[in-house]
Amino acid sequence: MNPQNIAVLLGGPSAEHDVSLVSGRAIGEALVQRGHAVTGWLIGLDGCWWKLPDSAMDRDLPATAFDDPHALGAKGPLSAGAALQHIHDDEPTPVVFIALHGPFGEDGTVQSLCEAADLVYTGAGVAASAVGMDKGLFRRLAKGLGMPMLPWIEIGSAEWNADPHAVQRRVAEFSASLPDHRVIVKPSRLGSSVGIAIVHHPDDPEYAGGAIVDALGYDDAVIVEAYLDHPRELEMSVVGNAPADLESFGPGEIFPGHEFYDYSAKYDDGVSRTTDSPDVPVELRQRLHRVARDAFLAIGGQGFARVDFMVDRSSGELYLNEINTIPGFTPISLFPVLCRAGGYDFGAISEHIVELAIERAATRPRRVLTRADLP
Repeated sequence: MNPQNIAVLLGGPSAEHDVSLVSGRAIGEALVQRGHAVTGWLIGLDGCWWKLPDSAMDRDLPATAFDDPHALGAKGPLSAGAALQHIHDDEPTPVVFIALHGPFGEDGTVQSLCEAADLVYTGAGVAASAVGMDKGLFRRLAKGLGMPMLPWIEIGSAEWNADPHAVQRRVAEFSASLPDHRVIVKPSRLGSSVGIAIVHHPDDPEYAGGAIVDALGYDDAVIVEAYLDHPRELEMSVVGNAPADLESFGPGEIFPGHEFYDYSAKYDDGVSRTTDSPDVPVELRQRLHRVARDAFLAIGGQGFARVDFMVDRSSGELYLNEINTIPGFTPISLFPVLCRAGGYDFGAISEHIVELAIERAATRPRRVLTRADLP
């Protein structure tokens, strides 16, 4: 594609800040190597925005170096509005590559800011981002469309604060209805397996309550879901805008080094391993491609996403777990690895995502209204 001016957003005020730093710098480096002009924009844990010098996009810098943006030579701090105005006024106006994970970056918040600033940005739009990020909303939508979901219940902070004992009883009743009485507790709107705990004794109020309190420390809504004992964990990459043009790649498989694929298992070297060529029967492979695309279309996805599945080893049942509209984008993350198996190397898929953002913007022209247009 023609050289583009690209603003990469990385960091962010979420528990996935450090992962985003790795993703953003890897994307930036790949786009520079393909001839694009890239500027990094750091969003700090405090929500302030900083324009990074080229030297700060070095992937060898530790995450802690970004705790003091002044020392990196960054310009700021700026409010979100001032930073987006600065990006908008750059010539030519950049495409915004959102490399933020978790709340603020993946939940529709920064997407809505880009919409308000009339900026072209990568990935899913506001509504699709919000639904994809919210595990409760996504589960309700997917189940309503007949997609295979594990049983779950939802708990809000208001319900917990009003009567924690009633909530504990509800969790115990839910777990008693499951073949394997164990449950897994997750914050509804978070990623990278942060705040997740397996409850081996859900009939123990103190044990279950502790997991719920921990999860509510990250979000005001919690998912309590049936636990699968060491399932196969399969992932698919989906790329595209229009339904007819979607590409899906995979599956890849994760072999977690811990009881489940928690934060440490994902990001500590040597703890887990993955493969982009697992032994998967043809029928299951076809179903994975079909359900991954269906999930992407169900939320109104655009650009790219990773769709995660679990397979019960004893029954062979397939379950849709979640969709990630801004998946991990490090060189070893399964999303770009699966795309490489489909013919896109890391730089090519980074560039293609920019192309898709430009394509989407071109098909959604903003009409400037005058008073004569009003009813």
